Amino acid sequence: MTGSATRLDDQEGQGGPTGGALYRQVAADLREAITTGAYGEAGRLPAEGALAERYGVSRGTVRQALAVLRADGLVTSRRGTRRVVLGNARVQSFSELLSFTHWARAMGEEPGGRLESLVRRQADTAEREQLRLEPGAEVYVTLRLRTLSGTAVMVERTVYPPHVGVLVAQLPPDVVSHTEHLREHGILFTDADHTIDVVAANAEDAKLLGCRRGAPLLRERRRTTDPTGRPVEWSQDRYLPGTVAFSVHNSMVTSALSRHARAADD
Repeated sequence: MTGSATRLDDQEGQGGPTGGALYRQVAADLREAITTGAYGEAGRLPAEGALAERYGVSRGTVRQALAVLRADGLVTSRRGTRRVVLGNARVQSFSELLSFTHWARAMGEEPGGRLESLVRRQADTAEREQLRLEPGAEVYVTLRLRTLSGTAVMVERTVYPPHVGVLVAQLPPDVVSHTEHLREHGILFTDADHTIDVVAANAEDAKLLGCRRGAPLLRERRRTTDPTGRPVEWSQDRYLPGTVAFSVHNSMVTSALSRHARAADD
């Protein structure tokens, strides 16, 4: 794919895309090139500067577009190197792993959610450390019950830094996906650290999930950052046993964590 990309700046003066729409167009063009094999498997994309020149956009726009491709599981990168194409094999995308809604729809399930509470308060020590906040900083904390096709499967507790939380606070309480709405406001989720363990259900978990207090729950703790490395959420999701499982795939190119529905005979 050489010389075929449309320079998006040439369209702006003709009623073409501006602002946030530009990075989506760059991402769409690169996605098509990757899926048609233009760069090959494990090949490297051009450098940011070359892509910016090709499309006639800023490097910041290119970085946003590449962040979308990373979230979709099409490319990966290491510090100081160009993006590496992961190939066309169907793996769970970063978006599916991060977003309960995206994952559920990919499985053909109907995702649901109910906001139980949203509070704005001063961050505690652990939250300040995870979100890299100064002493005295405030956070927005949400508690949500998540469902698959009407069945309660998970309690989601998420702590947002102020610049993200103020956007979450504006959402309707019955909105299904926070992640999708935040992405529309330019909040990109591109990297995450996951810790998975088992915890005992507390009284709140038991009430929402319909299990007994002290029952084992699968817990996924996650800190997610944007393309600049700035934290955008610190979250823990608690699943009823038998509803989901996580698996890890390792290769020389990348290591991938995936979430999938738990089969009855597992």
